[in-house]
Amino acid sequence: MGKFAVIDYIILFAYLLFILYVGMAVAKKEMKGKEFFKGDGSIPWWVTSVSLFATLLSPISFLSLAGNSYLGSWELWFAQLGLLIAVPVAMYFFLPVYRRLNLDTAYEYLERRFDKNMRVLGSVLFIIYQIGRMSIIMYLPALALAAVTGINTVIIILFMGVIATIYSAFGGIKSVLWTDFIQGVVLIGGGIFALIILLFSIDGGVGEVFRVGVQDEKFFSDIAFFDPNFVNNSILLLIVGAGLSTAFSYISSQDMVQRYLTTNDPKEMNKMTVANGILSLGTATLFFFIGTGLYVFYTQQAGPMPEGKADLIFANFIVSELPAGVSGLLIAGLFAAGQSTLSTGLNSVATSWTLDIQKIMKPNMSDEKSTKVARNVSTIVGIFSIAFAIVLAYSDVGSAYSWFNGLMGLVLGIIGGTFTLGVMTKKANTKGALYGFIGTTLVAIYVSYFTDISLWAYSIINLVVSLVLGYVFSLLFGGKSKAEDSDLTYYDKEKAV
Repeated sequence: MGKFAVIDYIILFAYLLFILYVGMAVAKKEMKGKEFFKGDGSIPWWVTSVSLFATLLSPISFLSLAGNSYLGSWELWFAQLGLLIAVPVAMYFFLPVYRRLNLDTAYEYLERRFDKNMRVLGSVLFIIYQIGRMSIIMYLPALALAAVTGINTVIIILFMGVIATIYSAFGGIKSVLWTDFIQGVVLIGGGIFALIILLFSIDGGVGEVFRVGVQDEKFFSDIAFFDPNFVNNSILLLIVGAGLSTAFSYISSQDMVQRYLTTNDPKEMNKMTVANGILSLGTATLFFFIGTGLYVFYTQQAGPMPEGKADLIFANFIVSELPAGVSGLLIAGLFAAGQSTLSTGLNSVATSWTLDIQKIMKPNMSDEKSTKVARNVSTIVGIFSIAFAIVLAYSDVGSAYSWFNGLMGLVLGIIGGTFTLGVMTKKANTKGALYGFIGTTLVAIYVSYFTDISLWAYSIINLVVSLVLGYVFSLLFGGKSKAEDSDLTYYDKEKAV
């Protein structure tokens, strides 16, 4: 194991201070009301697209993807091909509806399409999901930093969580987007730089990585392309399951939808989505290749192969093999990427709580009051997320990437199925959506905790169950659908001016 040098610590803290400065500088003034939640309209589409990418991947890419391909094969890479499903679905079916309705939050759609109860339910489920996600975002970098610096994991979680919690309340979505942009650039740049150094350290370079990778079956596994029993692992299940999970994130997760809502220009929305898809697929490929490169590198060393959690393999290389200073920069990028994604989560949770729940109870709440509530919520949720991250630090969740995808499929599948019911059917009514929501939740809990079904099947099951139950219950209970009198579905796109 290498050693974190003094210059590494200096670079780490200097970088974090720089990010804090940028977050405060771009806000310029205290944001209130809609500016705090949706921005002031001055944020370029390319900044938002990188922010979308950084929000969805961040330190999970830095660590877990490389670790998975190092210890195993490129099996999980096929999940990235799900973007070929998610991007067209979001662009063609859902985002035009959101743009036309000029929503303030993702869950405002559920109120317009069904009722206030559905809006609150969707928001609460998202908040629960996001707290879990933010905890992973703190837990992963903290493990790596503890391993390379010797600082206690809990202290690092507290340090990261407290700073991000304070920072997220300052400049609203505008500060979060610009800092996310920097983190995304650093994440990609750091990965490319690490790969270049890695390839120069391997006798035979790129060619040797491919030769050994093919010889030792690091690129392909024995998993079937298709299994007639779709709940068993297969390449096709990985692609479809991950594609639906990512699509659900695009169309029903407030932290993602919030970025689309910063503009009403359909061309900019489409550019954001396509650019994010390209960045995500390209970066995932980069980190999977790094993992295979690490395997070849350590094989050539003829010493003991690093073992342990997949999430720590790449961090071990960064500190053990890279020059002093370079290690500090890459670890700083890892730390700050997690911190930036955390601030994004806190901002989206605060927005959802304030606009989807608090304003439902107090419709006449002023901009000043709503902004104050959002800042208080950021603080409270930050504390909960920190506590959960500490719990994770003392438990064994296996690969955090797989654990997180299971969580995404479970929670976002329930919400995403309801959004799909609303956007893709005109007959679905309020009672049908509510009972369908409840039924899907029960099925999702059963599938997750009482069966051995692959986690990649969660999103497929949730979508099918949500559509079937929601539609059947709508027909059984009768009642008028709001979509009959208003332009609330995909089928109303021709009516848009």
